[in-house]
Amino acid sequence: MRINVSKFLFLSMKIRPLSRPLLYAISCFALVMCASPGFCQPASEAAQRAVQPSGQSSIPEVSLRDTDGNLVELRSLIRPGKPTIISFWATWCAPCKKELSNYAELYADWQKELDVEVLAISIDDSRNSAKVKSYINGVKWPFRVLLDPNEDMKRALNFQTVPFSLLIDGEGRIAYRHNSYVEGDEYVMEEKLKKLKAVDQK
Repeated sequence: MRINVSKFLFLSMKIRPLSRPLLYAISCFALVMCASPGFCQPASEAAQRAVQPSGQSSIPEVSLRDTDGNLVELRSLIRPGKPTIISFWATWCAPCKKELSNYAELYADWQKELDVEVLAISIDDSRNSAKVKSYINGVKWPFRVLLDPNEDMKRALNFQTVPFSLLIDGEGRIAYRHNSYVEGDEYVMEEKLKKLKAVDQK
């Protein structure tokens, strides 16, 4: 809950004329609320875009095709005891492609230090599936790409649009969800990976 003090006072005066003592009391109340944690202070941008796990707590049983047409059971790609990042994207989504390209630059270090796998799942419809293979052949991402033209995963996980990323822990549970992308979010994901590793080593 956040309070806009100016708007609060303006609306209070607009509803009916206030006596000076009452107006003073309202002002004091609003200022006290703003001094309390959680009131008035805007949430950080990263906090606004990070979504805590809720609802679906693990990856649903879904089979998707890769860019060569092979049918793959998604859960079979989640390695026991190892973290996995699943990033949903589309060829028409510039932030998605930037995020995955930045993941690709860090991927060798991530695999060496954090033993993580990355899966990129395209939500391009069937008419654009050919564009997916052409695009990834050009950018040469070092991780596996799957296709979800019917948006089965999108419905199962109840997210609205891409980019959307999941971090899956070694038990196959969703440990972290992240909406949208801005430059530097890959390091937020890296910190989440490091925390998972620290927990696993205890």
